Amino acid sequence: MKVGILSDTHGFLHPRVLHFFREVDEIWHAGDIGDLRTLHALEKFKPLRAVYGNIDGQELRVYCPKILVFQADLATICMMHIGGYPGRYDREARDLIRQNRPDLFICGHSHILKVQYDKTHHLLFINPGAAGKFGFHKSCTAIRMVIDGKDFREMEVLDIQ
Repeated sequence: MKVGILSDTHGFLHPRVLHFFREVDEIWHAGDIGDLRTLHALEKFKPLRAVYGNIDGQELRVYCPKILVFQADLATICMMHIGGYPGRYDREARDLIRQNRPDLFICGHSHILKVQYDKTHHLLFINPGAAGKFGFHKSCTAIRMVIDGKDFREMEVLDIQ
C-alpha cells in the first residue's frame, strides 16, 4: 500500500502536492485542512482519511474526527492533529499511544517536518510539516511511503521552497 501524508493545508492545495500523490492508494491528512473545498478536492482525487485540526471549524468537524485509529496492511496507525513528538507528547497523545500501541503515530500542527523512530514506544513518528502556504514555515512539505505488513519503506519527502 502506498500512502501520501500531509497536514496543515489551511485551505490551500499546491498542485505539486497532488502531482506527488498521483500514484498513492490513499491520502492521510493530519488536520488543519482549512475548508470543505480542500477536503472535497482531496476526497475526489484519492481515498482520504483525515482528522480535524485546531483551525478547522464545525463544518469540517462534522466530516472528520479528532482522532483516527486504523489498520493499514498489518500496521496500526494513530493520527491526530496536536500530539507533540517523541519524548514530548502531549497527554492525550501519550494516552492514545499507550492504549493502542500503534506502529505509526502521525500528527501535524507544528509545521515542522519530523520523522523519527520512537524507541520508548516502539513506533515510527511522522509529522509531515505543512503543505499549505499560511504559517511561519518556509517550505511546503508532504510525505509518501509504502506500507508493507508492518514495514514502512521507500519514504520520500516533497519539499517546495
